[in-house]
Amino acid sequence: FCFHLLLPPHRFFSPAKIISLKMMMLRRLILQQASAAVSESKFARHLQGFDQRRGIHSRNKKAMEYVAKGWSAIKEVDRVIDYCELKDRRLIPLLRGAKENFELALEVDNLNTHARYWLSKLHLKYHVPGACKAIGAALLVEAADMGNADAQYELGCRLRVENDHVQSDQQAFHYIENAVDQLHPGALYLLGIVYLTGDCVKQDVDSAIWCFHRASEKGHVGAAIAYGSLLLRGVQVPESLTKLNTVGVSPPKRLRKNQENQEMNQLEMAKEQFQIAARAGCDLGLKWLQRVEQEEKLLMNEEDNECASYV
Repeated sequence: FCFHLLLPPHRFFSPAKIISLKMMMLRRLILQQASAAVSESKFARHLQGFDQRRGIHSRNKKAMEYVAKGWSAIKEVDRVIDYCELKDRRLIPLLRGAKENFELALEVDNLNTHARYWLSKLHLKYHVPGACKAIGAALLVEAADMGNADAQYELGCRLRVENDHVQSDQQAFHYIENAVDQLHPGALYLLGIVYLTGDCVKQDVDSAIWCFHRASEKGHVGAAIAYGSLLLRGVQVPESLTKLNTVGVSPPKRLRKNQENQEMNQLEMAKEQFQIAARAGCDLGLKWLQRVEQEEKLLMNEEDNECASYV
């Protein structure tokens, strides 16, 4: 590069000044090249990170496609298993296909907890060729430790039921609590039962009602019936669940409203819970609904008789 071509005629500058100007221009050129190199490096790193994220997303998507195929096969087995023997040969192709899909999902993405959990269920519950209880238990523990709520709930249930060791209840409670943190409906219902009965923990009816309420919101039939029956028995709903209904209302009006509608709200809330269970096809929910309607008719008849006596 000819720096002297960029400089004015030499007669205007001394030799020392010309050397100084050349050095300044050289430093400027070096800085420009370094800046361009840094920009290219940042862009390359950004592009590399984007490619990595795109690769992870692609692997996750492919793994979930395999999981969906395996899950569909298991649902088909569950649909017909009540009408045939557990070891019926007609189920083997479906079970083998489900197992292969879950294994392929783990090959694509070894961190996929859904594939790990469903593969553990195949080993533990179904008569799939090559099933192994030990492998199923190991996969279930891995999926639970990796944060899968379904695995945490099932492992907690198995530890409570299948083990008589002293520490098994504590371990079960640990996994169930982790599933509750993710609002797993089954875990919420089970924890509500634990709080209601005082099993392994101090009895806390308010916490039990909170768990039943959250599980019922997610459509859990047992929680809806338990919640409704507690409401019919007159158990007070915790303030944490009722304060949302009174947001924006002044304190005097809120207190008067609560006093006037408390009994009616209890009955209506119980009825809503039994309707949730009935819509899910639960016969017990229908029976509770019929009982509530009978109680409502009796109350209305008593009120009519009292009014007639005053007249």
